[in-house]
Order: sequence, then C-alpha cells, then structure tokens
Amino acid sequence: MSGPLLPEPMRIQPFTVAELRDAGLPPSRLRHRSLHIPTRAVRSVHPVDTLLQRAAAFAKVLPADVAFSHATAAVLLGLPMPDRFEKSVVLDVMRDSSRTPIRRTLCVGHRGLESRTVTAVSGLRVVAPGDTWADLGDLVRRGLTVDDLVVAGDAVVAMLRPTDATLAEVLVARSRLRGVLALEEALRLVRPGVRSPMESRARLMFHRAGFPPPEVNAVIRDSHGGWLLEGDLVWRGQRVIGEYQGADHGSIRRRSADSSRTTRAEGEGYRVLEVYAEDVFRGARRRACLLRFARELSLDPTALRIA
Repeated sequence: MSGPLLPEPMRIQPFTVAELRDAGLPPSRLRHRSLHIPTRAVRSVHPVDTLLQRAAAFAKVLPADVAFSHATAAVLLGLPMPDRFEKSVVLDVMRDSSRTPIRRTLCVGHRGLESRTVTAVSGLRVVAPGDTWADLGDLVRRGLTVDDLVVAGDAVVAMLRPTDATLAEVLVARSRLRGVLALEEALRLVRPGVRSPMESRARLMFHRAGFPPPEVNAVIRDSHGGWLLEGDLVWRGQRVIGEYQGADHGSIRRRSADSSRTTRAEGEGYRVLEVYAEDVFRGARRRACLLRFARELSLDPTALRIA
C-alpha cells in the first residue's frame, strides 16, 4: 500500500500536525493507515524505532527551552549504558526550575536545567557529558550500579575537552545530588585512557578481587626504547599484560596481528594473558581468570577476593 501524498521533507522526517496544516494539506492525510504516531501531534512515514529517532520526533512538539537529560542524554551522547536503559521507550526531558516540568506520555520531566551545560547532538539539545554523568546518580534507585557509573565515567573522561569541568568539579558544583555516595565511589575508580566499556569492566573485576591497580592502555617499549605495543591492562613491575579480546579481535587478520604482538612482547620478557567477556561475567570463568593472573603476578590467591 502506498503512503499518503506528502511534500518531500515530510516523507523523510517526522512532521507535526501544524506543519501539515501550514503546508495547505487536508487533515485527511493524517489519517492514512501507513503513518506512524510517535507522540501526540506528530506523524512519521517511517517507523520511529531508535532512541535518537524518538527524541527527534518528540523534539518537534516539545518547547524549545528543554534538553534531553539523564539516561536519554547518556545514550544520545554515546555513553555505554545497560541495555534496559538503552532500549527504554521513555525519554528524560529537563527544563529550568522556573518553568513547568514537561508532562507528556512517554516523557519524564525533570527540573534544574539552569545548573547544567547544554550541548547539541544531531541537532538536539542535550545535557553535556559531565552533567549527564552526575545526573546518572539519580538512576541508582532504578538499578544503575557503581560499576555502571564507572564505565560511563571512563567514557565521559575520554570525551571531555580541556576547558570542560572535571567530573570532580561537577560533583562539587551540584547541591542536593541524588546518588552522591555512589557517584563519589565511582569517581574514585574512573580512569583516563580507557577505550571500551569492557576494558572498564575487566579492570573493575581485578579491583574488586583486590589486585594491585594496573596501568590502563600503557605503552610498552622494547629493550632499545622502541615502541612495542600498547597494553590494555599492564602490571609493569611484574611484566604482565592483560588484553581484552572483544568481537573486533575475531577476524583472522586481527588474530594474526595480536599473535605477532604477543610474540614480540614475550620476547621482551612480558607475559600476555587474554581476557574475554565470559571471564568477566561468568562465575567459573571469572575465578579461573583471576587465578591465572594471580599466578603470573605472584599473588597469594587466599589473600584475594576471588569468588
């Protein structure tokens, strides 16, 4: 079945009932069965499935002074979040405290935008990364963990500009912050230089077990001072390197490159141990992984928290 006759812009992106009226088109076009209704007074020729698409559709009818915040902002900014937040159909929307909070189906209205910095993502107003991270403390009561906050914090640190406030400065500047204890604990564990969420979670696994802290994405040089490789987790004194192996390491070419790096590192007296997602999330695999690293680091397993 063909769709309704619409101008080109309306066939590409969501449009409002008012825009249809202003274009001089009859209201009957709105009743075409092929149109999707993301929210009241908005129509779309195409399904509105992703969070970015939903936010763009809602932005057509939300006041111009709002910004997306909390979990919605985190996902729009590209911060790693648990699936239940990434797939949520509810949008977090923030406004100045002096204005009436947004009340619209599938929206959660928040106040306090005057104390946050706003940035733009795909043309949408979004609370900036540092302030968004602090707002994630509000989600602890919805099941967000300290480790989740660390993973998101590692990602925020990687995207902050030199002129941006640090996460510590953001926390100091905010009063009556929800989840502040979890945020403060997470902040002590956030590290610069982390390149992926699973690197963060692997590092936290060793931290929780009582291992000495490794260097993160540290440069390893050969005996002549030349660049050898960059290790994900490096215990330099013990010459042990932990390498997280994600899906991007699955190709033959990548595996060949990894094997060559391992051979060169071991030629310089380093021991390279691989870590997989199953080693982090599955109990038996986690215990075996931790025991393997403990042996290479000459740590007493009975003095560690291996469970």
